[in-house]
Amino acid sequence: MLAVDEYGRPFIIVREQDKKARLKGIEAHKSNILAARTISNLLRTSLGPKGMDKMIVSPDGEITVTNDGATILDNLEVEHQIAKLLVELSKAQDDEIGDGTTGVVVLAGALLEEAEKLLSKGIHPIRVAQGFENACDDAVAHLASISDEVEVSKDNASNLYSTAETTISSKIVNRFRTQMAKIAVDAVLSVTEWDRKDVNFEHIKMEGKVGGKLSDTCLVHGIIIDKEFSHPQMPKSIENAKIAILTCPFEPPRPKTKYNIDITTSDAYMKLHEIEQKYFHDMIQHIIDSGANVAFCQWGFDDEANHLLLQKNLPAVRWIGGVELELIAMATNGNIVPRFKELNESKLGKCGSIRTLEFGTTKDRMLVIEKCPNSSAVTIFIRGGNKMIIEEAKRSIHDALCVARNLIKDSRIVYGGGSCEISVSSFIRNKADKIENMDQYAYRAFANALESIPIALAENSGLSPIESVAQAKKLQIEQKNPHIGIDCMCTGEGDMKKQKVYETLRGKQQAYLLATQVVKMILKIDDVLKPNDMQY
Repeated sequence: MLAVDEYGRPFIIVREQDKKARLKGIEAHKSNILAARTISNLLRTSLGPKGMDKMIVSPDGEITVTNDGATILDNLEVEHQIAKLLVELSKAQDDEIGDGTTGVVVLAGALLEEAEKLLSKGIHPIRVAQGFENACDDAVAHLASISDEVEVSKDNASNLYSTAETTISSKIVNRFRTQMAKIAVDAVLSVTEWDRKDVNFEHIKMEGKVGGKLSDTCLVHGIIIDKEFSHPQMPKSIENAKIAILTCPFEPPRPKTKYNIDITTSDAYMKLHEIEQKYFHDMIQHIIDSGANVAFCQWGFDDEANHLLLQKNLPAVRWIGGVELELIAMATNGNIVPRFKELNESKLGKCGSIRTLEFGTTKDRMLVIEKCPNSSAVTIFIRGGNKMIIEEAKRSIHDALCVARNLIKDSRIVYGGGSCEISVSSFIRNKADKIENMDQYAYRAFANALESIPIALAENSGLSPIESVAQAKKLQIEQKNPHIGIDCMCTGEGDMKKQKVYETLRGKQQAYLLATQVVKMILKIDDVLKPNDMQY
């Protein structure tokens, strides 16, 4: 990058000019759009109920099989800075809505593809970006106008089940979508505060165990912890449990500073042993005196303490994680106690039963804490043939949980199968005919980009994309019915309202807004300075 002084002598502004490469103007735009479209095309085949899965192998050989857009992009090691924007776009949709992560990236890629055509016609990128933003505002308003308000309450959750089923239908676990949707919605209903329309996800725990069938997945109204009682001779189940929840270790107190103990005689050793024994006895006595009949400890304890606990008929569990300890305290209405001396009956957690789950011929065991006084803490227990299936089932159920939460917060829905995209596309195209300035080109481009969603759905379902979309558009106009979309499941019924393919209005609007914002950001970049050795 050169400049000249007042005498016409050139001087260099950018340091190490010879080691830098530069892209500017239309070349920079084309390079950026190509990178973003590459990421978008990667996800395009994963869209919809018949979308394909991707297998990603990490550097250490761990395999992930998924068609969740956010997970695919999160596991890809993307180098290009513009491509990273699409990775962040998918993550933003996942954080805000929890679903629609694939669709938002496909829409952003389609918008950039249309933008490239407008740029090659000589339209200024700022005019394109501004036109897209105006078209997006109109599209979001039109979505609200074609949405339906559905009844969502504790007693009427049928719409929640249908929306959760739509979300799960595009996942690996779609064979059991009715069961998975019911589990997810029942979990959300258990932790919903209806007066505030708020759902606390911290009260929902997901636990997976390899083995069994995917259909063995169930909802437990309580807590499951991947632990067992510390001694094999302790009872396997306890009724009417009173739980001491401890964060203090079962060991004698130690000075904070470095210290040495010199023992010169056997009497001194025996005396030290007796003092240690007394500490253990006092600790266990504190627990028994409080009325507790089981102890949950965050820390470990040695074999001696374990043997004493068995002698005193006090079942105990050690090495419980902090998050699990908090959930147990919440479910049992107990207090987490940091010192043995502070333990009393009012601080104990109470539950109807604690039982041990055993799995086949393995030595794996888990504890189930059930019939808790605070029923708002629940656990989704997932079974599956291998770790990969369990992880994908967790992601699928998480998406369904998010969708159910969004519908409780805002009970307006639009219909899936690309029906709302086709309706919005027709609306935007009609609006473009009434615009006299340059924005009409951007409006038409936005309408074309929206149709990429139903086209991708038809392609992935093995249908003729152009014929299917044209037929759906024709029926929408003839019947004035914005609910007709692509019949991906080949049921013979194109009306998505009758098929009960529901999507939340909030999630769809957010996808349009986020995709348009990212496209605007990419279009505003017209100069790229980079090191020579960097691939761009």
